[in-house]
Amino acid sequence: MSTMSPSIAAFDLSHERGFLPLLDPLTRLPRAFDAWESVAQGLPKLLVSDQVRRTIADLPPFPIEAINDCRERERAMVLLSYLGHAYVWGGPRPELILPAVLAVPWHQIADSLGRPPVLSYSSYALQNFFRFDTSREIECGNLGLIQNFLGGIDEEWFILIHVEIERKAAPAIAVLDACLNAAEAREAEQLEVLLSRVESSLHSMYASLRRMPEHCEPFIYYHRVRPYIHGWKDHPDIPDGVIYEGVEAYGGHPQQFRGETGAQSAIVPALDAMLGVRHKEDVLSSYLREMRTYMPPTHRAFLESLESRVPVRRFVQRAGRRPLTSKYNACVEALEAFRSLHFEYAAAYIFRQTQTDAKNPHAVGTGGTPFMQYLKKHCDETAESRLE
Repeated sequence: MSTMSPSIAAFDLSHERGFLPLLDPLTRLPRAFDAWESVAQGLPKLLVSDQVRRTIADLPPFPIEAINDCRERERAMVLLSYLGHAYVWGGPRPELILPAVLAVPWHQIADSLGRPPVLSYSSYALQNFFRFDTSREIECGNLGLIQNFLGGIDEEWFILIHVEIERKAAPAIAVLDACLNAAEAREAEQLEVLLSRVESSLHSMYASLRRMPEHCEPFIYYHRVRPYIHGWKDHPDIPDGVIYEGVEAYGGHPQQFRGETGAQSAIVPALDAMLGVRHKEDVLSSYLREMRTYMPPTHRAFLESLESRVPVRRFVQRAGRRPLTSKYNACVEALEAFRSLHFEYAAAYIFRQTQTDAKNPHAVGTGGTPFMQYLKKHCDETAESRLE
């Protein structure tokens, strides 16, 4: 029996890259977009001036008709999302009306990609890296960001660690279907082998996450990186949302969208689905479902395909094989360790920081949630999935 399920290709996923794009992201749009690309690349300088909003508002019409393929749409989404967040957050007070020159193409591109017009994890990380040496792996040391807000090593490292984690998750993502197949076929030994690969992948993800403090300081992250990735839903400083001027579908009404957050990555929900880690039905579980609307549609579909099947936990319980149970528990424990380390970082990088700006609350996540409570619940529910 094959240990690699070919079905992931149907969701634009690969065994080598997992949820990362099949081809490295475009670093720049065609020449017709040079004015827009120039402003996007100048954001680190514009954001320390009082010119950013005027400069964006004065841009020529976005030549959306010159977008030719999906890679160009994704680059356009990165560019427009960064400019959109720079416009809203790039001043002493948040700006509550996005100009039509930005809002209209942002909405059109986002709609074509099946995501809301807001900066999401896909544009912040998955579609925002390049390799210095394309013959080498997607890993820190060989990666740079295509797009920044302020720039600097802390912003680069924070995002690139997430890119590396996505790459390290690929071996696990590649065998999730195969794990479910083995459980359905009652092939205990085969499932043990596959779960070993999942466990190894989780350890690699954990090792990458542990490297976060190497080049990303908590104080710098909180005060220089985080402020620009907030959204405008459940944010105390933008209670009613933001108006997208000129977008007919919104009729001039403020729109509320959540900000960029790791909860918009499909890695952990996919592992939860295969292992059978259950989250009790409450406000948190509703939030996690909402986060999927910010994922690429193919990632959402992949999660749904996994969740439509019986998780391996049931077979492991019934099989009563100590080696299989131990291997299952090792995966659960590795997932809980990853979540626990993330929880520790959330405390150090956000919750313990001193809030100095209403635009950047330390008790509310960039996704607009009481994140410490939510992350602790994630950890506890993962640990509860361990089998005796």
